[in-house]
Amino acid sequence: MSNAAQNSGLHPAIRLVENIGRKTVAAIEELGYVASMLAESFYWLIFGRRQQQPVRLRNVIAEAMRIGVHAIPIISIICLAIGVMMAIQGIQTLKTFGAESKVIVGLAIAITREFAPLIVSIMVAGRSGSAITARIGTMLESQEIDALRVIGINPVRYITAPLLLAMMISIPALTILGDFMGLLGGGLYSIIELKITLPIYFERCAAALSWTDISQGLIKSLVFAAIIVLVSVSNGFQVRGGAEGVGRATTRSVVMSLTFIVIADMIFTYFLNFA
Repeated sequence: MSNAAQNSGLHPAIRLVENIGRKTVAAIEELGYVASMLAESFYWLIFGRRQQQPVRLRNVIAEAMRIGVHAIPIISIICLAIGVMMAIQGIQTLKTFGAESKVIVGLAIAITREFAPLIVSIMVAGRSGSAITARIGTMLESQEIDALRVIGINPVRYITAPLLLAMMISIPALTILGDFMGLLGGGLYSIIELKITLPIYFERCAAALSWTDISQGLIKSLVFAAIIVLVSVSNGFQVRGGAEGVGRATTRSVVMSLTFIVIADMIFTYFLNFA
């Protein structure tokens, strides 16, 4: 007898509790699967050469090109625009208190601590995370993953480990680029409104910033990188149902990545600033 038939005679409250229980168990199983994939990826990255099965550098470079280098134009444009918008809002708000010159301090801290890593990670999740899920899902449906196992190649070593390393290199690097472009965007508007030069603007930014501000953004970017890879790869490996299943998994991957990135950002912001 199917679960639907069994549940049809149950009280709605009991069915609700049962459904919640099933979803909770499924979520825990998926969390365990992701954790084991993360541990296995680090194992191959650290001990793969000792096992005569190293993670190929050319695979890491190829993934870093797709994730990082090819994303430079869009990341630069978006971060520049975000910097301009933050400067506009900041100056207009602070004008009420006659403190518009303080916008430079706010821009420097907010962009390096918060907005650059967040915007970069969201863009990479939408651009590269979805592509990773679709690629792995297509490989799974076309039985390429099974073929790798048959010839003795571990899919985690061959696919996940290079992606993880490439992502954890690319996103911090893009975050540094995002810091600069965001500050540049804020500076381009500030020099018009505040009647200062760009060198003076950057001098004030440098005076307002400390290594702690920049390191907070880089720490977040590393966590976001791991989230994007693990969510994208795990959804790709769980694709079922042909092309339609690939589409569903890709959508789920992007939504989950963005959700976990924002939640992780909230948690890290609290502990890095107040704990």
